[in-house]
Amino acid sequence: MTTTLVSMSASERAAAEPAYTPKAITEPVWLKVTLITIALAFSLLFLLIPLAVVFTEAFKKGWQTYLLAISDPDALSAIRLTLMTAAIAVPANLIFGVAASWAIAKFEFRGKSLLLTLIDLPFSVSPVISGLIYVLLFGAHGWFGAWLMEHDIQILFAVPGIVMATVFVTFPFVARELIPLMQTQGNEEEEAALVLGASGWRTFWYVTLPNIKWGLLYGVILCNARAMGEFGAVSVVSGHIRGETNTMPLQVEILYNEYNFAAAFAVASLLAFLALVTLALKSFIEWRINHDLSATLKEHTA
Repeated sequence: MTTTLVSMSASERAAAEPAYTPKAITEPVWLKVTLITIALAFSLLFLLIPLAVVFTEAFKKGWQTYLLAISDPDALSAIRLTLMTAAIAVPANLIFGVAASWAIAKFEFRGKSLLLTLIDLPFSVSPVISGLIYVLLFGAHGWFGAWLMEHDIQILFAVPGIVMATVFVTFPFVARELIPLMQTQGNEEEEAALVLGASGWRTFWYVTLPNIKWGLLYGVILCNARAMGEFGAVSVVSGHIRGETNTMPLQVEILYNEYNFAAAFAVASLLAFLALVTLALKSFIEWRINHDLSATLKEHTA
């Protein structure tokens, strides 16, 4: 047997010899089963059951009641305002996120660490405090309140205030998704394009953007999900005016406080459906990122 193994190649010997895994890096079966059970129980209790309850309560009184609830003028106004706010906040954060990521990942300049800190600021500040900041700035007794009243400009308790609060709480998502991706990719391809005579815009459009497209979409999806589901900051600046400044999360709160549970869960089910769509898109983009990364590694190792 020993002579036979010596005459084999290294790959043949590795295939012939039994695989050995050190006990130091393995876990007992009971521990694996326990950890998996805890994870599944946690997911079922805190994720799947609440989601099922939302849809169950929404359709508890039948389709007619459900359709009547979501076709209510106040509910339709909340849906329109939510979609409009996301349609403004997401593109604004998209432009800012790409510009900030490009500057931070591709260039060295003074104040770079300060810019990174400012980008992370909404993650460390409570959304309620974020809304309160706009009240202190644009409220009747705020810094710019008197000037705004003189010029008949309404920011608080109106669409501009809701959009501004939403932009503030969502603007880190795109930038924070792209910065590490761009830093990992480096500057070699951009420098090569510039050496070959491409302009800065053409370099970005034909070199940088194709390399970051999936990361960019990932950040946009997360930004959109937060924009549609934001409650704290919007609640402070909206004024809770029914049919005018209530977004979908605020409409759910009002309906629930009025004990109109069927209508509250009907509107909540729309948000839950948007969350499921977001999760599906997020999973698809993660799969594409991993697929492209695997393809790139195969090309380099071939």
